[in-house]
Amino acid sequence: MKRTIIKNANIINDQKIFESDILIEDSLISKISKSISPSFPNTKIIDAEGNFVIPGLIDDQVHFREPGLTHKGNIYTESRAAVAGGITSYFEMPNTQPNTTTIHELNKKFDVAKENSIANFSFMFGGTNTNLEEILKNNISEIPAIKLFLGSSTGNMLVDNLNSIEDIFSNVEIPIAVHCEDENTIKNNLKLHIDSFGENIPISHHPKIRSEEACFISSSMAVKLAKKTGARLHVFHLSTAKELELFSNKLPLKEKKITCEVCIHHLSFSDEDYDKLGSKIKWNPAVKTSNDRDKLWYALNNDLIDVIATDHAPHTAEEKQNPYISCPSGGPLVQHSLVSMLEAYHQQKISLEKIVQKMCHNPAILFDVSKRGFVQEGFYADLVIFDIKSPWKVSNYNLLYKCNWSPFENKTFKSRILHTLVNGNLVFSNGKVIESGMGMKINFDR
Repeated sequence: MKRTIIKNANIINDQKIFESDILIEDSLISKISKSISPSFPNTKIIDAEGNFVIPGLIDDQVHFREPGLTHKGNIYTESRAAVAGGITSYFEMPNTQPNTTTIHELNKKFDVAKENSIANFSFMFGGTNTNLEEILKNNISEIPAIKLFLGSSTGNMLVDNLNSIEDIFSNVEIPIAVHCEDENTIKNNLKLHIDSFGENIPISHHPKIRSEEACFISSSMAVKLAKKTGARLHVFHLSTAKELELFSNKLPLKEKKITCEVCIHHLSFSDEDYDKLGSKIKWNPAVKTSNDRDKLWYALNNDLIDVIATDHAPHTAEEKQNPYISCPSGGPLVQHSLVSMLEAYHQQKISLEKIVQKMCHNPAILFDVSKRGFVQEGFYADLVIFDIKSPWKVSNYNLLYKCNWSPFENKTFKSRILHTLVNGNLVFSNGKVIESGMGMKINFDR
């Protein structure tokens, strides 16, 4: 049996911060106690030296681009960046090439991840206008959710037949995760901009094309349909203050049927940043106003918003230099999601306990993840140790994304991730990825 003891840890877990040691035996946390002494030879000691230990982050929305788009990233490269950022488990999206809309393609992804993923993994299964029968073949203990693109984005997976959407909502028992933007509104806005600017549409007009109205029309439709059908709905990447009226904080998370998420970029940037960062912050949905950003922060702290994720979506630097219409939306974020939220802690925007709740506990609860998301005896030893006061600067020398760029380049973060453990294996330490073990396929308690 392999044993590791983490000594002198300030553990953040379940809304508490407390000092303790952690004993790991093989892949599981076997004991949490004030003072644990090694009673067996060859026990590995990691001295946390009073730094913070939290559960490994569970990122419920990433695009690792494999298969078919591996010039942008792949499961190996992006999972390495993820563990460097404290993400120990991820749910990858179905808009790869080919799309993950059949059991055959899903199983091919699982096979690749078993061989190549440093972090724990699962894959959302994509819904289309015509694949309900295939959706219902899924083993619901193997996948976190069904993903529907109710607005077009990378991958041509738009689901726009209302009867098909209602059939999926009526027949699927597990969460249905949705990208909400109204296609007709976007098309009309784009046509107006092409008429005015031709191909030279300024990137700063992106939130006018993929507008507040486009988001609200689509998300309100999804919420209305979920209430009608009783579906378990999870709305991805909220970007507007207006959409917040659709959600409630009156029930504990386990009892909510309709939940939502906010992403790092919508908390970090606003339309005031387009002039400086341009296409590096071109996402779908668009980064919008500073008022939207401020209201998203308020909603997050008051539990209208349940989860923080990245929507990590790498493209090459060359692709991001294309003119507006051919410039893809999305950017790499997994390596910097936790440190960006710790920066917000330094700015007194959020507490450490709330960060852990939204990035670790809540994704586990919301998707019924088995034995992950908490520092708890009997749970997998997915753990992150960070120093809250150890400044470092982002540069292309320390980026691990295959695309080798970041919207945070040249930013100095006040906090640093020291160590990441996945299933008891030390996979990141002092700036280096250590391929000491591979991630596991995530199970769901259903």
